[in-house]
Amino acid sequence: MQSTNRRHALHLLAVAAAAAALPAYANKTAPAAKIPMEVWKDPNCGCCKDWIALMEQAGFAVKVHDVGNNAVRAKLGLPQNLGSCHTALVGGYVVEGHVPAADVHKLLQAKPKALGITVPGMPIGSPGMDGPEYGGRKDPFDVLLVTKNLMNSGVSTVVFTSYRG
Repeated sequence: MQSTNRRHALHLLAVAAAAAALPAYANKTAPAAKIPMEVWKDPNCGCCKDWIALMEQAGFAVKVHDVGNNAVRAKLGLPQNLGSCHTALVGGYVVEGHVPAADVHKLLQAKPKALGITVPGMPIGSPGMDGPEYGGRKDPFDVLLVTKNLMNSGVSTVVFTSYRG
């Protein structure tokens, strides 16, 4: 009888120790929550799909709207001359074009008073424009921080990050 009670007590101790270790184990293995992002793009754009895949790999949960992006870009207040082939909204910021994921994370951490960031046009070598069809070519480009200019109700830009090949 004593050995049965002792085995039972040892079993309870083992279960209690395992239960106590679970929260620490769960915290180390639980994946970080994905950051919600919405993207508006043309349904046939391959480079947009490539950029979205890179964003998903970088921790974003992307909801895609295959309806084009001109109307939403205008609605969000980003001028056409700062545009590209896709427009995203993440954390209240506009992210236009082939912006590297690291810059999106940097924007969300810094939380500047800004409309968002953009890579105007479609520079070869930028994320999504860097597939094998470009032969390793990397054109220089800038990620621009876009702020609203209250003086003339337009926008201003400043270089957020430069990429030089």
